[in-house]
Amino acid sequence: MTEFVDIGALADIPVQGARLVRTAKGCIAVFRTSDDRVFALDDRCPHKGGPLSEGIVHGSSVTCPLHNWVFDMNTGEATGADKGHVGTYATRVEKGRILIDASLIARSHAA
Repeated sequence: MTEFVDIGALADIPVQGARLVRTAKGCIAVFRTSDDRVFALDDRCPHKGGPLSEGIVHGSSVTCPLHNWVFDMNTGEATGADKGHVGTYATRVEKGRILIDASLIARSHAA
């Protein structure tokens, strides 16, 4: 069973925005959609290393700010003709707080 750790308030992330979380396993982009769903993905686009946390959130997708690759935040898969994948991580929202897979946070802190 996955254990979760609180990383902050949902209100700390703008609607259709993101925040960067530095973890023991690298930088994770935590996204908030227009309907308050939360997703966590590796922050690095596999195409050119673009910071997905600076991308455009639309629906349950994010577009890389460097070369417009679009990733489904549910699966981490690039959509369209692009082939690529980024890691996804378990999240949930409880009482307005964002919880993320605790195994990511060991020996680190949120940025």
